[in-house]
Amino acid sequence: MDTDVLIVGAGPTGLTLGIDLARRGVAALVVERADGLFPGSRGKGLQPRTMEVFDDLGVLDAVLAAGGTYPVGMIWQDGRRLGEHRMFDADEAEGAPAQGAGAPYTGPWMVPQWRTQEILRARLEELGGRIVFGREVVGAEQDAQGVTLRCADGSGLRARYAVAADGGRSALRRALGVGMTGETVDPKPTLVADVRISGLDRDNWHIFPPRGEDGGFLALCPLAGTEDFQLTAQFPEDTVVDVSADAVREVVAARSHLAAEDVTEVRWASEFRPRAALADRFRAGRVFLAGDAAHIHSPAGGQGLNTSVQDAYNLGWKLGAVLAGDAPEALLDTYEEERRPVAAGVLGLSTRVHRGEVRRGTATTGQLGLGYRESSLAAETRTTPGPVRAGDRAPDAVVDGVRLFDTFRGPHWTLLAPHRPAGLPEHVRQAPAPASYGTGLFLVRPDGYVGWTGDTGEGLAEYLAGCGAARTP
Repeated sequence: MDTDVLIVGAGPTGLTLGIDLARRGVAALVVERADGLFPGSRGKGLQPRTMEVFDDLGVLDAVLAAGGTYPVGMIWQDGRRLGEHRMFDADEAEGAPAQGAGAPYTGPWMVPQWRTQEILRARLEELGGRIVFGREVVGAEQDAQGVTLRCADGSGLRARYAVAADGGRSALRRALGVGMTGETVDPKPTLVADVRISGLDRDNWHIFPPRGEDGGFLALCPLAGTEDFQLTAQFPEDTVVDVSADAVREVVAARSHLAAEDVTEVRWASEFRPRAALADRFRAGRVFLAGDAAHIHSPAGGQGLNTSVQDAYNLGWKLGAVLAGDAPEALLDTYEEERRPVAAGVLGLSTRVHRGEVRRGTATTGQLGLGYRESSLAAETRTTPGPVRAGDRAPDAVVDGVRLFDTFRGPHWTLLAPHRPAGLPEHVRQAPAPASYGTGLFLVRPDGYVGWTGDTGEGLAEYLAGCGAARTP
């Protein structure tokens, strides 16, 4: 084998998975068709649950330093400010972390996608992970021992498992013959670009309602941590959108009080038509689909990148356990079992937000309430379940002066119990359970979800053995 895991795509999904595998000592290689990382700001909003994931992966400080909170919207008309427009519910307006609470990150944190990827890449390489650029995967062949990926240059790559994290137009997904089912969310094309503008303050997200014959809006959002604005502009159906620098300048001049020359630089531009689609399967033999290769979202509500990161976070510990020989291969089936229903639900939410049927808010778009209660890995054995149940995200808390998220941080399991039971494997950490969880014992998975609960330790050893946690990784 060339490596244990081949990850196709160096976007947020592939980089997150690479980090999680690297910290587990799994040999993995990330291959990327392009010659470098994606250059645009597209997925700029990191939701509270993703901030928790990044805390665990060791990149949170860099993410906080690179970004900022979202500005308040400002409506313009004919060169005059009409008034503020709140883009998010009040509970998301602050955005800054408050340590010690059950949900320490209370709103979205803005970081341009290109910067998030730079941070993830640096962490991956710090852990000894590798990325190969300029390698386009065009096919795959599988056998009982592994998978061989065929590349456009005629070369081949061999691994025990592979992950398609190569975006919505995934070549690897198509090579596997996995279909996608979906719908067009909005037939009107949208231009998105990263620009630099003079004569416009950075205190607001500037919104210019439709005017003129083309009937499209313009929004200019200052990108935290940069000198750039993210431009979005919608066009009538069937418009062929010009993404050239001159055309971007013309859009700004036509839809705002700004002149074309006020756009001093166009750093990146693209066009898309919002759609929602879900892969028919998230696994095909030894190949797994993750991120946009598995689900395509409208950007409304900032769900796509965040759902993708959590795909990788779910899959990483499972691949690690199976590759180490600590868990049965069937554990990998729970990736699709858990993540596909979540992705389907989030796709529906993104579409409703796009159509104005649901408002952005921590309770709706923060992803803190997503869980796996129906999963075969959720073992709720208590006589009387409490507020936190098997399959739920394990909330943060401070118990006896110790923060739970500090205890969870790392690629291990954690048992929340009054005392350390006899026979608990040494690598499984133990801490007291907070009163906010309810009564009982709680076994927290490496991805921060409660896997098992019990009134006593009966059944705990058997559960650990089935999930690959009975032996030291």
